[in-house]
Amino acid sequence: MTQDERRRIIPLATRAALASVAMACFLLLLKSFAAWTTGSVAMLGSLADTALDLLASLVTLYGVRLAATPADHDHRFGHGKAEALAALFQVMLITASAAGIAWRAILAFNDPQPTTGADFGIGVSVIAIVATVFLLAYQRRIIRQTGSVAILADNVHYQSDVLLNGSVIVALVLDQYLGWSGADPIFGIVIALWLAWGAFSASSNAIDQLMDKEWPEDLRAQFLDVAARQPGIRGIHDFRTRRSGSHEFAQFHMEVARDLTVGAAHDIVEAVERNLRTAFPKVEVLIHLDPEGHVDTDNPLVEADVTPHWFGKRL
Repeated sequence: MTQDERRRIIPLATRAALASVAMACFLLLLKSFAAWTTGSVAMLGSLADTALDLLASLVTLYGVRLAATPADHDHRFGHGKAEALAALFQVMLITASAAGIAWRAILAFNDPQPTTGADFGIGVSVIAIVATVFLLAYQRRIIRQTGSVAILADNVHYQSDVLLNGSVIVALVLDQYLGWSGADPIFGIVIALWLAWGAFSASSNAIDQLMDKEWPEDLRAQFLDVAARQPGIRGIHDFRTRRSGSHEFAQFHMEVARDLTVGAAHDIVEAVERNLRTAFPKVEVLIHLDPEGHVDTDNPLVEADVTPHWFGKRL
């Protein structure tokens, strides 16, 4: 990634994270008053989720800024995994919130408390939904431009907020207008389960990144197809990929004819790098040059037969 690209991406991702923080502060104040006014467990659950949204957004802001820090002497591959660490911290918060909301809802079954002010609670939830939809649209635009994993995770979390606020509206309508007194704690439990599922999904994505999970197969195939277009390549093997925040890395061994000069072989490598940089501008590429037919004997992955020659044939 060039310095110009980095300067452009960092402010965009930071602005998106700041927008999340501002939105969470606004909704926290609004829902605090609504929860106190209505006494709704579902509204209380929504309030707790918003409080965690604020903390999660602050962590996301820090993670985005740290992940965008250029590589240094101690972190040669950059700081991109700070986003995954921030996501895991969010998972712990969300899990604790889900457990607390579920416990409060269970207690409400045994000692139900009447809810009041349905009109106000519904109005607050509608405002929260509208405001969140605008935030989601802004975040999606930033994600398309930057590819930030942290902002993408934040976007997914705020999508759940739309459903959570919708469930609060349904719970208040059923409880106060239709007389179904058990609706409020039931929806409190539903919210807790939804939060728990969101925590599981977020943890899976973060762990995949920390464990350097490979790109999806279709993306790997597209990358290799672009690399193989350059004349003079006789084979590609040991192709490995990983993601670190909004940064991506790819490396492979490329075979050329044994009788090529060092200069000619280097020209082929540079041509491949140019092609890949055009098609995948956000990927840092590392190419190791091999003479045709060379087999690495010091690579344990080759012995495990998990890095076969591309498409099983010479190019």
